Amino acid sequence: MGLDEDSLDYHREDPPGKIEISTTKPTNTQRDLSLAYSPGVAAPCRAIRDNPNDAYSYTAKGNLVGVVSDGTAVLGLGDIGAQASKPVMEGKGVLFKRFADIDVFDIELEDADTEEMIRSISSMEPTFGGINLEDIKAPECFEVEQRLREEMDIPIFHDDQHGTAIISGAALLNAADIAGKDLSELDIVFSGAGASAIATARFYVSLGANRENITMCDSSGIITEARAENDDVNDFKKEFARDVPEGDLADAMVDADVFVGLSVGGIVSEEMVQSMGSDPIIFAMANPDPEIAYEDAKQARDDTVIMATGRSDYPNQVNNVLGFPFIFRGALDVRATEINEEMKRAAAEALAELARQDVPDAVVKAYGDQPLQYGPEYVIPKPLDPRVLFEVAPAVAEAAMDSGAARVEIDHEEYVEQLEARLGKSREMMRVVLNKAKNEPKRVVLAEGDDEKMIRAAYQMDDQGIADPILIGDRERIWAIMETLALDFDPEIVDPGEGSLEPYAERLYDLRQRKGITRREAGELVQDGNYLGSVMVEMGDADAMLTGLMHNYPSALKPPLQIVGTAEDANYAAGVYMLTFKNRVVFCVDTTVNQNPDAEVLSEVTCHTAELARRFNIEPRAAMLSYSNFGSVDNEGTRKPRKAADLLRDDPQVDFPVDGEMQADTAVVEDILNGTYEFSDLDEPANILVFPNLEAGNIGYKLLQRLGGAEAIGPMLVGMDKPVHVLQRGDEVKDIVNLASVAVVDAQQNDY
Repeated sequence: MGLDEDSLDYHREDPPGKIEISTTKPTNTQRDLSLAYSPGVAAPCRAIRDNPNDAYSYTAKGNLVGVVSDGTAVLGLGDIGAQASKPVMEGKGVLFKRFADIDVFDIELEDADTEEMIRSISSMEPTFGGINLEDIKAPECFEVEQRLREEMDIPIFHDDQHGTAIISGAALLNAADIAGKDLSELDIVFSGAGASAIATARFYVSLGANRENITMCDSSGIITEARAENDDVNDFKKEFARDVPEGDLADAMVDADVFVGLSVGGIVSEEMVQSMGSDPIIFAMANPDPEIAYEDAKQARDDTVIMATGRSDYPNQVNNVLGFPFIFRGALDVRATEINEEMKRAAAEALAELARQDVPDAVVKAYGDQPLQYGPEYVIPKPLDPRVLFEVAPAVAEAAMDSGAARVEIDHEEYVEQLEARLGKSREMMRVVLNKAKNEPKRVVLAEGDDEKMIRAAYQMDDQGIADPILIGDRERIWAIMETLALDFDPEIVDPGEGSLEPYAERLYDLRQRKGITRREAGELVQDGNYLGSVMVEMGDADAMLTGLMHNYPSALKPPLQIVGTAEDANYAAGVYMLTFKNRVVFCVDTTVNQNPDAEVLSEVTCHTAELARRFNIEPRAAMLSYSNFGSVDNEGTRKPRKAADLLRDDPQVDFPVDGEMQADTAVVEDILNGTYEFSDLDEPANILVFPNLEAGNIGYKLLQRLGGAEAIGPMLVGMDKPVHVLQRGDEVKDIVNLASVAVVDAQQNDY
């Protein structure tokens, strides 16, 4: 099947279309319904009547955007009419929700002239927190947007005009930086003089480009003052008329620094690219075929060609989804009255800055593991980069506050945390630990310190103030990788090939001489990063340790168990995963260490996990899992978790509720727990799930993660004397940073 057939199947699959309305409040009981509608709904209605701003408190207005179109200029399709444009507008709603958690109603207006459209849209102001205008032809779109901005007190944004302007503006800031050129001195040529081209040219001027250096071409050639005087162009094109000789696009491109294509495909030749100035910047953004193919533009020159297109199969895709969801997110969250020039510039500058930062592994994987590093092939972030939300939305919100467009003030740090919560519970939970770690950073030794991921993670720990990383590995290799990655920091490096490791070898010998280790073997073992890092932690030369990225779990765990050992009040270590769902968090134990624990082991590791939960500000409630409920089956297997629960309940130092044995659904479903088994010591669903053995724990957490849609953080090692965490092979940089944060908080606890 081709793309068209696949798309038709995709859109007609039941339910048809791509969006739906879902409820955000309980509707399970008669009381729920009486609150949602009559008679209870009268109270918020009266409150809003008395104070219209209360609509933001009692309704969804503050998170609702209207996507409005008349279908007269649908990308690649032209004037197809309002109803035919509906799949596009629904798609816009999908992007709003997927990238910024904004709800959308799509509104398609049939055969509306300019005045009718303005009147219809302005009358909807009570409904929406903002309006996204879409696919309205020029020049009508200019007047519609301008009039609505004047008449309405909510943000109005025509994405076809400003979206491309903002994203390509971010790319221009970085391209000029890479090419070593001053923005104000760039000679810029536009191919195309429609709404997007004019808005983009205006925005480039706002960023610092010189209007006198912008040459705009339409299908008739260069827009000159002579053409303007002869009324050969409309009033919007006249804004960029230049006092230059008439000519065509090829004439305009001679010695130009920048080409901006917002026209049609295939109109730029290699010869035209060759005529441009040194290290040219080419934004060929016609879709689906750019004004010149990526390969042709690159091979036309021997110097650096910085090339961007609108396509996802080439580097530097100018994609509007990098803009509108996050711009509206920031605008809505400060209840902005408009989206002004300051807010647009803030968005572009935030995007430009983000492209200069290290790219998360998940983003690299999403784009086929192609290298993504600031330079000619990477001047703007990728659309699937989750960091765009945390960079652009706060920048827009702050610009709105600074420019007077905001109706409420927000705190930057608190706002970032709120945004993280929108993307998932795991980010919200990790923010708790990250903040604690930043309050008192500790020295974290990375046993595999010359691995690229470890080095990138160390950079992020240092940059974010989470920890002071110590890298164990070959010094020259580490510095070479940092240079390649352009990481500007000076980490502490312990190179086993340099200097004397005698103190560490001596300590290892002292600890293991009665376990079969000779003095010579101790000297050889400390050449291994796992043993060296473990001894450093044991001796207090580091506060915590991470390892396991390049080793299987048992072999990575062995050295720290032998050298650091378990805590004074612990006999066993255990592996714990924190699984985050949309509205709940559970800790699964044991998932990595103890194969067939007895009741004493189960009870001990439950206590360790309860301590871990509290580091995430979660009050523990533990369930000892089995295939029976409270004695419904009585055999050796069910007695073990039952005995573990008894041991915990009988321990006066256990200050959290625990019960069992119980089935997994009993532990997590409130109706079962408090209905059928109202006698249970758990009055709420459990958030610590203690599995009867390693096999069950490992299988259980992976099923929850994959089928239940949970995000997993871990494995976190509990019960150790000092903080040591063993990563899983293939973990990403963010996983390393997350576990380092947990280790730092562990180390902080050890100080007390």
